Amino acid sequence: MRGKTMPGKGGVFFLFLLFAAGGFLFARGKQDEAEKTELNTEWILCVTGFDISALPPDKRIIGEVITRSLVDTLKTVNHRIRISPEYAYYEGYAWFNERAAAARALAAKQDERTLSLYRGDPDWKYRQNLKTVDAEIVKLREELEKKEKEMPLIAREPAFGVTAGNSEGNFPNAPKQGGEYSFCRSQKADAFLAGSISDYHGRYYVRLRLYVVYTRSFIYEDDIIFSSDDTQAAVDEIAGRLTAALAGSKPAAIAVRAEPAETLVLINRNFAGRGDVEAREHPPGKVNISLSADDYRPETVETELSPGELTELRMSLLPVELADVTISAVPGDAGASVYRGAIYVGEAPLTLRLPVNQLDYINMEAPGGKSAAAVFRTPRTAADSGAFSFRIKISPPSGQKRVDRARRWYYWAWGGTWISGIAAWISYGMFTTQSTALAQSYSMDFFEDTERLWYISMGSLVLVGAAVAHEIIQMARYLYVATEDATPLVR
Repeated sequence: MRGKTMPGKGGVFFLFLLFAAGGFLFARGKQDEAEKTELNTEWILCVTGFDISALPPDKRIIGEVITRSLVDTLKTVNHRIRISPEYAYYEGYAWFNERAAAARALAAKQDERTLSLYRGDPDWKYRQNLKTVDAEIVKLREELEKKEKEMPLIAREPAFGVTAGNSEGNFPNAPKQGGEYSFCRSQKADAFLAGSISDYHGRYYVRLRLYVVYTRSFIYEDDIIFSSDDTQAAVDEIAGRLTAALAGSKPAAIAVRAEPAETLVLINRNFAGRGDVEAREHPPGKVNISLSADDYRPETVETELSPGELTELRMSLLPVELADVTISAVPGDAGASVYRGAIYVGEAPLTLRLPVNQLDYINMEAPGGKSAAAVFRTPRTAADSGAFSFRIKISPPSGQKRVDRARRWYYWAWGGTWISGIAAWISYGMFTTQSTALAQSYSMDFFEDTERLWYISMGSLVLVGAAVAHEIIQMARYLYVATEDATPLVR
């Protein structure tokens, strides 16, 4: 046809490159857009009903007035500024959920692969399904590795709001001690505000406490005393301080000066630094500071941080008592490398100075793939000494495949026991039934048939015994393989 012209090979190749580049840019744009998506863009507060049980019945109406006034004031807060520990909590929480979801998907697919062995499919279909499942497992494993390397993006300034129940005028009862975290989860809230109102010599005494999920503790407390004529002014004052705390505009700060210089400093179980930790922001409230260093006694202290103030702690750790522990190997293995945990400490035999009366871990490695490891307790006092001799041997092959293979053999042996047991039960039942009727029969064929059933039932019983013995052997093998490389505890 002369009315139409077809593109040449060069034109086709150019169009292919154009579409491929366009698809790549479109996918990259989608990827960049997905990477910029923030999580936890809302910060929800649940206001609980105030405890007014200490008030006389004719004054309890003040509880509802104060609660509703506080909620109306809190609705004016637009957003909350997240400080570093709060951001780290939500970042870790989202990261854990993403990794857990990817890990569950991978585990489910691996279980599907394992169960396909017992589904009874034809060989060609089993191989075809196995190839598909293996490809999906590879993709899921890559997705899990990707989730482990990527940290989610959390909103630095989430929108502030109260729960839907609070907006409708419903205020649930405050949880009992120990149930604060579960209460926040059930209310789908990041924090809850609890309060109490009591009578104080004719005046009202209001006490507020703010519990947040990311610290699992009460980070803010406030109280005020006022007369009935000053109710509105008191509510405005306490609401102003509360909104400042909720908006995150007045964090506290803490600095630690610890000796010796290598002291490891943890604030609320989070790594803060070593030795001198410069001032860092932290939500107001109680914090736990843990200090530890090699050859020194660890210390943990609790202190109260006030909004807008810097708290500085100075602490010195006391040295611990040390005792001599001699580590050696059986004759012929001298010169083996000795490790305390993952730290190389020398060659056997050698004497270590270790803290008294605590568990310690030593492993030894020798040429030829030989190794040994043990957990032991050091001497009780500095005046005592200890000696441990290790028998170094070639370590069993590591890897999950050995355990999986042993477990699989045990499952097959367990199944064989059940099958042979059922067969023996059926054959023996048939023999006993026919043997009972043999006394009333004079047929030689019936007699020979009964005799054959007797041999079959006896053979099936022997088979059951062999299956049980095989199952016991495989169970012992499975338990041995699964615990073969476990570290022993030396007394």
